[in-house]
Amino acid sequence: MRQAAVVRIGIALAWGGFLLREWPNRRELYGDRSPWSAELAGRLIGETHAFTVLTWSDTRLWFELVYHLGLLAAVLLALGWRTRATGVLFAVTAVSLQNRNVLVGDGGDNVVHLMALYLVLVRCGRYWSLDARRARRRPPRGPVGEPRAVLDALATMVHNCGMAVIAVQVVLIYSTAGWYKVQGTRWQDGTALHYPLHLDYFTPWPALSGLLGSSLLLTVLLSYGTVILQVGFPFTLANRRLKNALLALMMAEHLAIAVVLGLPFFSLAMIAADAVFLPTAALLWTERRLAAGLAARTAARRGSGRTDAPAAERGSEERQPASG
Repeated sequence: MRQAAVVRIGIALAWGGFLLREWPNRRELYGDRSPWSAELAGRLIGETHAFTVLTWSDTRLWFELVYHLGLLAAVLLALGWRTRATGVLFAVTAVSLQNRNVLVGDGGDNVVHLMALYLVLVRCGRYWSLDARRARRRPPRGPVGEPRAVLDALATMVHNCGMAVIAVQVVLIYSTAGWYKVQGTRWQDGTALHYPLHLDYFTPWPALSGLLGSSLLLTVLLSYGTVILQVGFPFTLANRRLKNALLALMMAEHLAIAVVLGLPFFSLAMIAADAVFLPTAALLWTERRLAAGLAARTAARRGSGRTDAPAAERGSEERQPASG
C-alpha cells in the first residue's frame, strides 16, 4: 500500500503543478477563450462519448469552479485528506478538464487521466497521509462484525485489482512505446534524440541541449538505451534485482527528460506511475529514515526549549535587586 501512496502523491503533484503553472492561461486552454470552443467540444464528445462536466454549462463561473476544484482536489489528494472523497473529485475534475480540450494534452496528461481513475479503486491513503495520521490517533475499535469484515475484504480485493491494473497499464505504456520505436527508422539508426535536442520548444537549456546533441556517439547510445529499457522492462519483472535496476534507470531517464527537454510534469507523472513497482523494503527504509530525522528534529527543538527556560529564569533572578 505504500506504493499506492507514492502513486497518489506523485500524480496529484503532477496535475496540481500543471494546473498551477497554467493558471494564467486556464481560460485559453479549457475555458471560454479557448480556440476549441464549447460547441466544437460538444460535437466531439457527442461522437466519442467522453465524460466532462464542462459541457453542462459554458459559463465562465462554472468553468472557474471546476478548474479551482480540480486544483483543490490535487492539493488535498497529495496531502491524503479524506482520500476516498478527494480521489473521486480529483478524477472527475481531471477527466473533465482534459476532455474539454483534447488538443492540448500530451503523454503526461494521458497518464494522469488513467491513474486518476485507478486511484479511486485503491487504498492510497493508508500511508503517508493525513488520513493515516488521524487513524493512528483514533482509539482502537472493538471486535469487528461479520458485515464489516466482508466489506473490508471486498475493499482489499478491489485495491489489489486496482494495483494490478496500474502495473499492467505501466507495462503496456512501455511495451507499446518501445515496440513503436523499434519500427521507426530514426530509432533504428540511433538519431531519434538528435531532433528534439535541436528544437527550440524542447530546449529550456540551449547550452546543455547543444552539448548533448553535438555528440553523435552519445545520441546513438541514448537512443538505443531508451529503446532497450522500454522493450526490456516487461521481461525483467520475473527477476527482482534486474527489475529494480531497470526501474532506477527509467526513473533517472525521466528526470533527465524533465531537465533537458523541459517536460517536468510528464516526467513526474511517469515516475509516479513507475512507483507501483518500487520494492517495499526500499519504501520501508525511506519511511524509517524520514521518521528518525523528524524525531531527531522534534527532540532537538524540545531540548532547546527546556534548556532555554532555566537560563531565562536564572537571568530574571540575577536582575532582581538584593533584599535587606
